Amino acid sequence: MDFSLSTEQTLIRDEVRRFAEAEMAPVSQEHDRNETYPYDVMKKAADMGLTGSHIPVEYGGSSHSPIDYAILVEELSAIDPGIGLCIYSAGFGADTILAFGTDEQKETYLPSITSGKSVMGSAISESGAGSDVTSISTMADEDGDEWVLNGRKMWITNGTVGDFFVVMCKTDPDDTNRYSGFSQILVEKGTDGFSAEKITGKLGIRASDTAELIFDNARVPKENLVGTRGAGFLQLMQFFDESRTMVSAQAVGIAQGACEQSLAYAKERHQFNRPISDFQAIQHKLAEMYTLTEAARNLTFKSAWTATHEKNRLTALASMAKEYSSRIAVQVTSEAIQIHGGAGYVDDFGVSKLYRDAKITQIYEGTSEIQKNIIARELLGKGFI
Repeated sequence: MDFSLSTEQTLIRDEVRRFAEAEMAPVSQEHDRNETYPYDVMKKAADMGLTGSHIPVEYGGSSHSPIDYAILVEELSAIDPGIGLCIYSAGFGADTILAFGTDEQKETYLPSITSGKSVMGSAISESGAGSDVTSISTMADEDGDEWVLNGRKMWITNGTVGDFFVVMCKTDPDDTNRYSGFSQILVEKGTDGFSAEKITGKLGIRASDTAELIFDNARVPKENLVGTRGAGFLQLMQFFDESRTMVSAQAVGIAQGACEQSLAYAKERHQFNRPISDFQAIQHKLAEMYTLTEAARNLTFKSAWTATHEKNRLTALASMAKEYSSRIAVQVTSEAIQIHGGAGYVDDFGVSKLYRDAKITQIYEGTSEIQKNIIARELLGKGFI
């Protein structure tokens, strides 16, 4: 069993961290405070090949493996989870097109992600359908050679900045199978009847754009269907297995950033004429924070490795990694604030932001409670719950 990174993976880690420190860190507080999308950083990230890097080379990507991609996500998230999310979610939903889309869809949409010309999103959640995807109400009806979409999608990443979206819809509402009757359809920005309203006031990841999408008789060509009609739910479950591993990597990065900031602060901060790192109470906190983060990283990398080598185990491991790593991110960032004391409670140091950013990892791509349901389901072999 080899735990070492390859030469290429080490280069990815170091190059991405240098980019994050040079380009993201100086504007981190500004974009968080103003809840603004980092267009300038995104351009530089695209120039470096960081947007859609997991997309195959034939479409302009770097063909990064799941482990390579997890390394990239972690390093960006250690500096700024919000701006980092903007970068690696520029192609959020691209995996669905890769796995199920037509050659024409791949050639039309994927190169624009890797070049930085476009940003995409995946529209799943609704105000009344979060954990239970099968309760979505957004409809797509056939009308000649078009789909007509009606409904609303909530909490959509890249909602107002995205150029196109993979939208989960009901296409066969009379289907009696709970998991059938759903399809995924591509909708482009500028489509008549399609609009987006930005959501503000989020607890964390404020640089990342989040919006409500509104479909009011939005018409798109029938060829915008992604994959097989009625198989959207099963397609989505495969997508979640992959995306949950990346949320786990985000959580690890947040925890790692909190560890690094806390260690540096403990060495610099003096009380009773000594650095606080001399006190056993602080040493124990740091030891536990680093240990928990390393354990979360190993579980994340195991999930990413499984995506390539043992896909039959990916569903359980992805949920294990996300549930554990997100819990550790919240715990470690909380301890980071404790080490910083009053200084950690304000924006002067970055740990308060990491603490706010950490919480979302326990919510999106399936809450921690849903992850436990999935793990239990996989252990018991019960199929969908």
